[in-house]
Amino acid sequence: MSTFSRRASFWVAGVVVALALWTSACPTMTNPLYQSDWGLSTTTITWIFAAYPLALIPLLILFGDVSDHIGRRLSMALGLLAELVGVLLFVVARDVAWLLIGRAFMGLGVGLSLSPANVAMVEFSAPGQEKRASATATAVSSVGIALAMLVGGALTQYAPFPLRLNFVVLALAIGVGILLVVGLPKHTPDETAEPWRVRAIVIPRGSRGVFVVGAVAMSSSFLLGAIVLPLGAKIAQQLAGSTNALVTGALLAVFAIFIALTSIYARRLGEWTLIIVGASGSITAVWLYVVTGAAHSLLIFFLGSAAAGAAYAFNFAGGLTVLNKYAAAHHRASMVSSGYLVGYIAQGAGAPLVGWIVTSHGLMNGLIAGAALFTAFFIAVIICGLAARRAGNSPELAAASSDPTPHLIENTK
Repeated sequence: MSTFSRRASFWVAGVVVALALWTSACPTMTNPLYQSDWGLSTTTITWIFAAYPLALIPLLILFGDVSDHIGRRLSMALGLLAELVGVLLFVVARDVAWLLIGRAFMGLGVGLSLSPANVAMVEFSAPGQEKRASATATAVSSVGIALAMLVGGALTQYAPFPLRLNFVVLALAIGVGILLVVGLPKHTPDETAEPWRVRAIVIPRGSRGVFVVGAVAMSSSFLLGAIVLPLGAKIAQQLAGSTNALVTGALLAVFAIFIALTSIYARRLGEWTLIIVGASGSITAVWLYVVTGAAHSLLIFFLGSAAAGAAYAFNFAGGLTVLNKYAAAHHRASMVSSGYLVGYIAQGAGAPLVGWIVTSHGLMNGLIAGAALFTAFFIAVIICGLAARRAGNSPELAAASSDPTPHLIENTK
């Protein structure tokens, strides 16, 4: 079978990234309907959201490097199939159990497809363009989030079957993605010929410190998602005064638009600057959402979404650049998957915690508590980024990106 060119393969991998993020955010605009029509609490909504990262975590632990062995194409195809199952379960869902199982399948699918797709974008890019590929991956991920908000908002507000049609459209898009992935090369040069087995997480020699910085930087993005994705529509409606689902979706799409716009500029900055600026912007974003509730202002909600999108882009591009740049080629997927693992652990814990506070004490108190907790984390990221930048010119750090010999960290089996 003929395969796509290198350039076309780069963009097909980008499509997989976009589909993964669309899948991850797809219930955002229907969450208020589940609460009103099905009588679900905010805690339940955030647990439905959390089923996605909680399903992802064991998969990343056990199968984080599987695409290094079975190939990027096969891993992405299996992931898209799992995403499709999860989305179809939302189409036919009758109660919370269906939604929980559907989100779990979405998590499994994203876990199998997203990291290999990000790595494939690096491998199909020109040599020495890791930062540009990471920035582009961030931009196309924003397209997926924007589609979830805009398509979901429009179909929820104006189309029939508001709890179903949104997911039918996504299922069709995933089907197209599967057909595109079939045309990718079966293997890439940076994959290994060794057979796959469950093993400890592999981190390149001398890069444990920078791995921690890259992973916590990515986690900052995931923590922002723990507020925007499960609670964004609720904040817009209850605190900012939006009464139209499409308007709410458009306001939330600002988050994605600013991810894309900022990721273009992010290519010009060093990874440590990206991490420091991103964490600082994250603090601004979470407190702007708090101010939204105090002022009941759509304008401030818009500014909060814009700040969150810009911070997400810096956090994600900085963390992903570090993980790709300092990984030995044959262990790059493992390194990136491990970064996602840390991020999803943070998200899987953060979202239900904020949801529980909102259910127990109200939306405004939940936002304040979440902003305070997340700010402490973002400050820790800034400190890590400053320390890494200070050490950035050391010979040891410079050698880490070219050292092919892996270190094994604690066995996760």
